[in-house]
Amino acid sequence: MKHSTLSNLTLLDGGIGRELKRIGAPFSQPLWSAQALLEAPEFVAQAHQNFIEAGAEIITVNSYACVPFHLGETLYQEQGAALAEQAAVIAREVADKTSENVQVAGALPPPLGSYRPDLFEQHKALDILTTLYNAQDEYVDLWIAETISSIEEASAISHVLKDSIKPCYYAFTLSDEIGETATLRSGELVTDAVETLLKEAHLRGEIDGIFFNCSIPEVMKQAILDTKSILEKHAKKLNIGAYANSFKPIVQGHEANLNIQSSRDLTPEEYLYFAKQWYNAGANIIGGCCGIEPRHIKALQEWKKTLK
Repeated sequence: MKHSTLSNLTLLDGGIGRELKRIGAPFSQPLWSAQALLEAPEFVAQAHQNFIEAGAEIITVNSYACVPFHLGETLYQEQGAALAEQAAVIAREVADKTSENVQVAGALPPPLGSYRPDLFEQHKALDILTTLYNAQDEYVDLWIAETISSIEEASAISHVLKDSIKPCYYAFTLSDEIGETATLRSGELVTDAVETLLKEAHLRGEIDGIFFNCSIPEVMKQAILDTKSILEKHAKKLNIGAYANSFKPIVQGHEANLNIQSSRDLTPEEYLYFAKQWYNAGANIIGGCCGIEPRHIKALQEWKKTLK
């Protein structure tokens, strides 16, 4: 039987790619966080450890860049599955060595490009996602499908996760434009995405939570409120999560592999300000995405200690 979090507040880690860069791991485009797996995997273990020491209760496998979009087709075919398995083994070993109760989340990244719903092709995506699922499954406690840009992409992921007995969380990336309703990068409404996932659950097994990630902090609260409204309509209780990035707003058609996305300097205090909004809106799992460092997670941990 699946274990579903639904606790008062659980802390995720932050963005492992930027953390690798920060601590001096080999890091460049297009390889992104996969470069450390190829050249210096000890840095991956250190990045996980840094987040655990800051207070993360869930660490995410460094498999985000183990896809053709980052590795290139040849390297992916040769080593993609092995690199994803290596990343899962590293995370498992780090989690098992700590005295804290830390869970490992297997990561299912955008198979054909971050923030690019226009590049999604279901047949190719299913093959890549299935490969990454099989590579990590032995070593993880739960699944987070990350940076989902469209309803079509979420449906493909639900097909891959349909037989998993582990908790499965779906993390959507949002349009960075602030509005009265939250939208995905595809332009589709968050409310429609949540409705679709709830319908998929009847066909392909339960989902355990709906998250929002890799978007600016300012757009998260509305997405959480929109999600909560649909869940209440269906009398469903699911985990709701949020982990924003520290990027400047990403525009439509962003070419993720051409450069390293420009950041803004979000202090831990500023990030905590947004996290409190998400928590009060209904989120019970909170962490960080690209550019959110252990110092930000530490601020979340210190705040968590004050909650009753």
